[in-house]
This record gives sequence, C-alpha cells and structure tokens, in this order.
Amino acid sequence: MPLALGGLVVLAAALRFPALGVQSYWFDETVTANLLDKSLGDMLRAIPDSESTPPLYYVLTWFWAKVFGTSEAAVRSFSALAGTLTVPVAFAAGRRLIHERAGLAAAALAAVSPFLVWYSQEARAYALLTLLTAAALLFFLRAREEPNAKHLAVWALLSALALATHYFALFLVIPMAALLPLSAEYRRRTATAIGAVGLAGLALLPLALDQASNEGADFVGSSSLASRAVQVPKQFLLGYDAPAETLLTILAGAVALAAIALVLTRANDHERRGARLAAGIAAAALAIPFVLAIGNVDYFLARNLIVVWLPAALVASAGFAASGAKRTGAGLLAVYAALCITQVIAVAADERYQRDDWRDAVEALGAPPANGARGIVVTPASGRVPVERYLEGATLFPADGTPVTEVDLVGLAARRPDQSPEPPRKTAQPVPEPSFREVGRVETPTYTVIRYRSEKPVGFFAASLAFNRLGDAQAAVLLQPPNAR
Repeated sequence: MPLALGGLVVLAAALRFPALGVQSYWFDETVTANLLDKSLGDMLRAIPDSESTPPLYYVLTWFWAKVFGTSEAAVRSFSALAGTLTVPVAFAAGRRLIHERAGLAAAALAAVSPFLVWYSQEARAYALLTLLTAAALLFFLRAREEPNAKHLAVWALLSALALATHYFALFLVIPMAALLPLSAEYRRRTATAIGAVGLAGLALLPLALDQASNEGADFVGSSSLASRAVQVPKQFLLGYDAPAETLLTILAGAVALAAIALVLTRANDHERRGARLAAGIAAAALAIPFVLAIGNVDYFLARNLIVVWLPAALVASAGFAASGAKRTGAGLLAVYAALCITQVIAVAADERYQRDDWRDAVEALGAPPANGARGIVVTPASGRVPVERYLEGATLFPADGTPVTEVDLVGLAARRPDQSPEPPRKTAQPVPEPSFREVGRVETPTYTVIRYRSEKPVGFFAASLAFNRLGDAQAAVLLQPPNAR
C-alpha cells in the first residue's frame, strides 16, 4: 500500500507541476498576483474591495511568493502543492470510511481528476480549500468513530481554516457538524467543537457582508440555474473543458454509473454504509447552495462546490473497491483514470482549452511606436487587468483624451455555451481614422490583435476608440507611452 500511494502522489505531482507556467494569468489570477505585489498590510486592506473570499489563502501565498516570486508558475505552485497533498488525505479518508482498497481508489481519483488538476494549477484558493475540507472530512470520520477531544478539536480547527480560505466551505461543514455524535456522553465536547467553528464563522461575517457588496460574484446568475446544475457532475467527472468533451463525458459518466451499480449490487454491508454516509454528506452539501440559489442567494457554480468533490468521489471509490467485484472495479477505475489523464494532457497541449490567453496577446503587440503613444482597445473590458499587468506602462486612457500614433485592437476569443473557444468577430469599421493604416495582424484560436499606425499623432477620446472593439462585449481602452519597452 505505501508504494501504491507513493506512486499516486508522484502521478498527481506529474500532472500538476510541469505545466504551471504554460498558461497566462486570467482575470481572477491577475487580481491575486496584483495583491501579492503589495505589502502584507496593504494586501489585507485591499482584499475586501477586490475579492469575495476570506484572507487565509492570500496570506499564505504572500509568504510563498516572497520565496518563489509572482510568476505564473511560482504562484500556482502553492496550489499544485495543496492539490498533490490532497491525494494522501483522500486515501486516509477512504481508508477510514471503508477500507484500504477504497482509500487507494479515492487517492487515484484525486490524483488524476481533471477538475482537481485544473484548480491545482490556478492562483486561487480552491486547491487549498479542497485540501483543508478533505482533512476536515477525515477528522470528522475519526470523530464519529472516536469522539475524543483531540479528534473534535482538529476537526474544528480544520473547518475554521477552511472557512477562512473560502466561505463555501460552509456547504460541507454544516452536514459534518450535523452528523457528529450528540449522545449524552459526547454532547458537551461535540457542542464545544461546533461552537468553536461557529465563532470562527461569526468572526468572518463582517468581512463576508462587506465583500458581498463588491459584486465580485454577480456573474454567477448570468446563466440559468438548470444549466449550472448540469455542469456540476460534468465538471466533477472531466473538468472545465477538453477536446472531444461530449464523448469523454459520456464514457466517464458510464463508468461512474457502473461504480454506483457495484456499490448497490456487489459491495458488502460495511462498504454500503460508508458509501451511504458519503452520499448523504455530498447530497446535503449540494442541496444547501441549490436551495439558496432558488431563494435568490445564488452561488451555485461547480468551482464553488469543489468541497463536494471528495464525498462524491468516496461513493464511487466504494464501487471501484467493492469486495464482490475487485477485478471489475479495478478495471473500471483504470478506464476512468485513462480518460482523466488523456483529458489533462490534451488540455495542456491545446491552447484553445486553456485559460484566457492575455500574455500571448500582449506579446503579439510588440513594442510601441517610437514617435508617440498608442491606444489599446481591449475586448472584453475585464481584460484590462491582465493586460495592464503584462504590458509595461499601460494605464487607463485619459478621460479628456490624448493624441496617439498607434491604435491596437486586442480581442480575446469568446466562449460558446459548451465552453469551447470562438475567435472574436471583427468590427465592421476597424480603422479608427483615415490617416491610420494597418501594420500588423495576428489571429489565433485564442485571440486577435490588429495594429494601426499613423505618421503623426491624432487625438482620441476613449469612447471613440472603444467603438472599434473586436466582438460584441464591452471594451476597455488603455494608453501606453512611447518610452515603454
């Protein structure tokens, strides 16, 4: 077992670390990187206005960045480490809930999961949240079997840390707290542990209310609840996006259903009890945000439900490790692992299925003209934040206008409803003024850049330049001075 688990940990690291610097920062990650550039005090003061999550991830990553830097690979390596460490924790949880074979199955699922790999390669709080809630689930299972002060205290500490990482840890903490032993012998210590977590939540409440007003999560309700509900099992199975996604999802779904069938038909009583407990926790953790969404408090989104992944995976693990179908279960697990690894490698190799490609788009701009400033029209407008990070000297275009000798249009690929990229449509009249002529064009599956230059500076207002955006989204207009290189 130690060799098998060690191999799975190595596999998890191999799927997470090598490609950390391949993709550009997207909008949310750029916000993280910009926070990490500040002093610790300034960062903490900026979090309420720029983020919708608690500060623990940012504090830990701030110290991490002081050692490793703020490049894409450096900052994401913290999440990759958290994602890798989730594998042995998943093993321990599966072993405690059912037995060692189920623990290995859970560890294998955590190692290869495209969903977990994706967020283990992102400079955001989700991988740390997954690790902390997985560890809390482990000590919850220990506390149910041995409700001593140590197990309950560690569960309470891990739950509080998870809440300090992301408020949506609450979706898993609530059902765990409800299922802790409350018999007369253990009621006092259990109530103390639950009360400690409650106090931690109350301490975070003022910050949560403050952040709720910054509209950082308003995008969630832009799509229907039904479509987002369907995306949850799909993303849990095969991640955010991939080539041949429909076929792979059908195959992965069939394997998952087969694993559940093995739980029902070939597992023993102990295995079924463990699967029922995990399924009940997962169902409750999904039901809480779903009911809130119906009540117009809508945070129901696959990544916000990442805490549900491990309980759901433990249900499948019970099937893959069912004592009455060891070979069948192992074969199904191998098929699913192969699908997952294929998907992870395919995404790493194909830029169309990766994050927003702002870094390469900025590189395609080249150097600004020597004889004047340039205006950059960025579509969509949210691209302003990463473009400012990647483009030296770029600032918002002055409200009162300014002369420029170059105008560049930068359009990011749009996303179809199935999440696959769609090259940005060209504007009908892309030339800003007759004196400007096109001097360069780069069109890729992930972005389009069109450059125009004039022999002499021409004055523009931001609104007039924004009219020349690429695509239908709102545009932001930036200015880069001539001395920026």
